Amino acid sequence: MAAKKNRQTLYIFIGMAVGLFFGAVFPEIGTKFRPLSLIFIRLIKSIIAPLIFSTIVVGIAGHSDLKSVGRMGIKALVYFEVITTIALFLGLGFVNLTRPGVGVQLASGGDMGGITAQSRNFTDVIVHVFPQSFFQAAAEGDILQVVIFSVIFAAGLSMAHHKKKVLLDVLDSVAETMFKFTGIVMRFAPFGVGAAIAVAVGSKGLGVLVHLGMLILTFYACAITFIVFIFGAVILFFKVPLRLFIRAVKEPALIAFSTTSSEAALPKALQNMEAMGVPREVVSFILPTGYSFNLDGTSLYLSLASVFVAQAAGVHLGFGQQLIMVFTLMLTSKGVAGVPRASLVILAGTLASFNLPLEGVAILLGIDELVDMVRTTVNVIGNCLASVVVAKWEKKFTPAEAPDFG
Repeated sequence: MAAKKNRQTLYIFIGMAVGLFFGAVFPEIGTKFRPLSLIFIRLIKSIIAPLIFSTIVVGIAGHSDLKSVGRMGIKALVYFEVITTIALFLGLGFVNLTRPGVGVQLASGGDMGGITAQSRNFTDVIVHVFPQSFFQAAAEGDILQVVIFSVIFAAGLSMAHHKKKVLLDVLDSVAETMFKFTGIVMRFAPFGVGAAIAVAVGSKGLGVLVHLGMLILTFYACAITFIVFIFGAVILFFKVPLRLFIRAVKEPALIAFSTTSSEAALPKALQNMEAMGVPREVVSFILPTGYSFNLDGTSLYLSLASVFVAQAAGVHLGFGQQLIMVFTLMLTSKGVAGVPRASLVILAGTLASFNLPLEGVAILLGIDELVDMVRTTVNVIGNCLASVVVAKWEKKFTPAEAPDFG
């Protein structure tokens, strides 16, 4: 699996290089690659509604027994939402401060087949959140309406008791199918990314690469700030033994950084957190749950990337609109961690909700591997810390005197 992922990444970088060559040396030819970029974007859009619907419904209705988990489940979810919301706002703060997308000048809505930026007041946005038709919302790419429908549907399904298992099995199969569908679409990624880079560089010049580099640096600075100040504050507040925690999290974090896979780091994280003193019943619940509800690194990047695309398209998002964007990301980022390039799917859905040009998705995919190393590392550290926090909150944490971290 790792070798296949590395080949895919290599192909994407090759696609970027080819697109860069044609865009820089033969700009007139480069701009003619737009159909390939548009095809890739349309395929990505086709994933969003069925994937979000199936994963949210299965995630909520399939875990409606959280009452049996008791206080631990409630405390974990509260902690997850607080930390991921802070991450989203921190990302917004950094991207508004550095403004890496200003000057890129992505294709306008008209150039992207009728996708245009739109501005609504706060009342209109609140009303618009609620769907009058699921199929209309899915067809129009209004992902927030899809999310609201999915949440209400899941709540209703969880009340069906004896009859919900059949539908849950079907939707679980739909989710698994959409994971495979995403993998098929991603095989086309080198062509879509290469075409997007060729079009961007051919029409806007090499300066677009400077802005992408600025976005990467902004994300790295944001991630370091989050680890030092937010995780640091949590460690101080809950009196987590810092040296012991660093020893426990070091190897899972390195695995996450080198493989860009939270799943690859999970076995070692489970082992080390238990060796550190977190009871097995706590760590076995918190870490897997956190992989769906506590994606701190992903939250940081999503808010950065969304506003970056708005800046690149020359669209001003007011504070109220950015708050709605945070709310959208807070909901749509749950439950799709197992999808290859999950952040890409979530980002596409958010951009569609705000009618921003989806060309930015293809361009950002070119740098996804560079940010994914740090993004995944922050996710893993955040979930390891969450397991300790919940254990201490439940008064079940006993620091190991001589831990064996293998």
